[in-house]
Amino acid sequence: MSALPERNILITGASGQVGFELVRSLQGLGRIVAPDRQALDLGDFDQIREVVRDVRPALIINPGAYTAVDQAEAEPEVAMRVNGVGPGVLAEVAKEVGAVLFHYSTDYVFDGTKADAYLEGDVTGPLNVYGASKLAGELAVEQAGCPWLVFRTSWVYGARGRNFLRTMLRLGEERPELRVVADQIGAPTWSRTIASISAQIAALGLLTHRGDTAWWAEQSGLYNLTASGSTSWAGFAEAIFQLAQPAARTRVSPITSEEYPTPARRPKNSRLSSSKLVSRFGIFPPDWHDALALCIRSL
Repeated sequence: MSALPERNILITGASGQVGFELVRSLQGLGRIVAPDRQALDLGDFDQIREVVRDVRPALIINPGAYTAVDQAEAEPEVAMRVNGVGPGVLAEVAKEVGAVLFHYSTDYVFDGTKADAYLEGDVTGPLNVYGASKLAGELAVEQAGCPWLVFRTSWVYGARGRNFLRTMLRLGEERPELRVVADQIGAPTWSRTIASISAQIAALGLLTHRGDTAWWAEQSGLYNLTASGSTSWAGFAEAIFQLAQPAARTRVSPITSEEYPTPARRPKNSRLSSSKLVSRFGIFPPDWHDALALCIRSL
């Protein structure tokens, strides 16, 4: 009996909160290759080319990024190299080996002044270095010529890594009251939700359409991928404490963005409409509160 041919899937940033969940969610779709940062540094362009040419994946999934939003204000060159230029190099070598590229971006490509949820085609206008670097990465991927899907997500949290959920749980053990920004609105999105939806789309292309390049070309483009519904950071914090422990244990006091200044400006409106994702793939992102409850139960 002859062996079945292997289908390689290359995942960057596998130790991060989204990368970790992707390794888990993509099981069964192919041979997962998930090098650590030492083996695949997105700021090392020669290494990117070497790894991709060696693995020759059918699908490259790139959640790896420079994510220190405030630190990026002091390190714009580093942020732009990893987030802006690196994805373009990844896309160029993906085209060379015939791979499809999934890449992840952010609500921070927008300025947050729109009254409604942002659509994929809305005018961008990042307020900070991180957002500008991620926007540059989107454009570099689009221009490289490989089949590509860029997923814009927001307010990502999970059971591992540095994120708002874990910070609130830690601070909630230390303080009776927390002052949390209430005038920034968005959709808290569980890293496992991102990975699960990504895996469903990957399965459509790799299994249902058997890697049909024309199908992938038709799907290429920008997609918003967030949980449904929205809240403020203060509302997110309140929900965390209500779900994780008695609500009276930690009190959340709403404050304005001006009362909590940060090196990087944040958009006031980070809501992203996932209507294109729903209409194109028939996938419905869960409500943010429902996903949060599942995540906390998994801790």
